[in-house]
Amino acid sequence: MKIGMVCYPTIGGSGVVATELGKQLARRGHEVHFITYEIPFRLTETHSQISYHKVDVLEYDLFRYPDYALTLAVKIAEVADRQCLDVVHVHYAVPHAVSAFLAKQLTRNRLRVVTTLHGTDITLVGRGPAYHQLACHSIEVSDIVTAVSQYLCKQTAELFTNTKPILYIPNFILPKDLKASSQRIRRQFARDDEKLLVHVSNFRPLKRLGDVIEIFESVSQVLDARLLLVGTGVEMDETRRLVAEKHLSDCVTFYGASPEVDTLVSVADLMLLPSSQESFGLAALEAMVYGVPVVATETGGLPELILHGETGLLAPIGDVRSMAQQSIDLLSDDDRYRAMSCAVRSVAREKYSPMNIVAQYEAVYATAMTLT
Repeated sequence: MKIGMVCYPTIGGSGVVATELGKQLARRGHEVHFITYEIPFRLTETHSQISYHKVDVLEYDLFRYPDYALTLAVKIAEVADRQCLDVVHVHYAVPHAVSAFLAKQLTRNRLRVVTTLHGTDITLVGRGPAYHQLACHSIEVSDIVTAVSQYLCKQTAELFTNTKPILYIPNFILPKDLKASSQRIRRQFARDDEKLLVHVSNFRPLKRLGDVIEIFESVSQVLDARLLLVGTGVEMDETRRLVAEKHLSDCVTFYGASPEVDTLVSVADLMLLPSSQESFGLAALEAMVYGVPVVATETGGLPELILHGETGLLAPIGDVRSMAQQSIDLLSDDDRYRAMSCAVRSVAREKYSPMNIVAQYEAVYATAMTLT
């Protein structure tokens, strides 16, 4: 099949999922065309079956703000016609599904559109009065709609009056063999006798970086520990200020954004994910696939991914004391830690394997191509 892949190229989960899906599809013999304003953050390898089509954002004096949605629509239509795409898979309802709908009106041939909902495109963007009707319409006119968690399927049905069924297809992770370099990499961030905690995100307010720092502060008062922060975003400066204020600078590493997130999380002992909202929790899955337990909030799709006490630990949003104590208890009990590490690794690799998930998307594309 010839597949157009529309996503944000940045560090967020939706872009990561779209990029990894495209790479897996290419390995399975499909032709994949990424259509976005920059080369996707995780598209670090070249492949004969993968092409990138840049969307130019035009500056025009009459427009107060550049209009990405319109230029994206034109580029989707252009690529669809030139490459004879079988389907366009857009990640995010607003604006990508809207642009795909406009592209449908411009193409010479019938353009099939699959829309995947990732969370904030529905729970934040689509809920706003300025975009609610647009998000609702973009879902309705898509040929097939999927969502990354059962929670998000339910949330979308409650927020919108759509009759379009929404298919649940979770995210996936392809684990790498990192054993050879793990000890060397880990020693860059912590001694062998120290516990290494990690947090990975795009540093937006809903990731609650302040809670991450407070949890770590409590853990470090009981255990010899280090914290590795991976990512960047609007909360970076405030997080640095808080770390300095609490005199934690010597034991906190700000790594910045990295396409090699799996390499970094694989050497940690524990991941902290105290978000106020996670429709799936891709960062958690990236840790779990390497046997790293996650302490997270019981919100959104996280309880689907993490079974409290067995494949991770959950607490209410903002309950820093509980998350800190649960972290200390787990890291202080070697037998319990080993059992949980084994359990999270097994669940992540069996239930969320690319072999199963990518096949589901292939079936969705095949179904979309039969629609008139």
